[in-house]
Amino acid sequence: MTIVKTVKEVVAKQLKSTRPHVTVRGNEVTYADDLSKWIHLRRSVSHESGGLLHDPIDKKDVETILEAAHWAPNHGRTEPWRFVVFTGEGRKELGEIFAASYKVGYHLSPKNKVYSAEREEFMRDQVWNVPVWISLGMQPDPNRPEWEELAAVSCAVQNAWLTATSLGLNTFWASGVAATHENTARALGLEPPGKVLGFLYLAKHKGKQPKGSRTSWRKKVVWKE
Repeated sequence: MTIVKTVKEVVAKQLKSTRPHVTVRGNEVTYADDLSKWIHLRRSVSHESGGLLHDPIDKKDVETILEAAHWAPNHGRTEPWRFVVFTGEGRKELGEIFAASYKVGYHLSPKNKVYSAEREEFMRDQVWNVPVWISLGMQPDPNRPEWEELAAVSCAVQNAWLTATSLGLNTFWASGVAATHENTARALGLEPPGKVLGFLYLAKHKGKQPKGSRTSWRKKVVWKE
């Protein structure tokens, strides 16, 4: 067995690998490549946490994120994702959509099944808490199983998420009742079997990103050799 004796040799060996790899030494984390870095640094920070800025985001960055999403794998090249971007004053329209969808769908919430005027107002006003909202629409191909189309859109979201992380942006996938209701889907131009799977919103962080944590991946893998 070859014993690697120096940090330089360790890093060189990792960079030769075609697989992402992470080395942790105390509080220092070393990534073998940029992809591995962005995967491990990706976070979900809600606007309700107060940890996001209202600063505008460059349109070119949003376009870069959407182009990355568009390169997601999809069976049969169906490209089932559909996006609508709300920024600036365009968020006012989205706020009204959220409020209307909450009003007709609040009873579908797993937690708050009783209508609340305050909650409706929150749905309307939350759009101003972050500068960019991107709807995650799915227009499935009738010749494909729906789960494949759902998987394709999810892959598109991951592409967008990692790209946003590489640009120094926070991303959060909002998927509550108002964000996924059929009323919201129709307002976005999606008719059945089209669906809206939620919204990806973008914002800059206040200060440092929170630390992430995972249990060991080895506990979830079975090797057959």
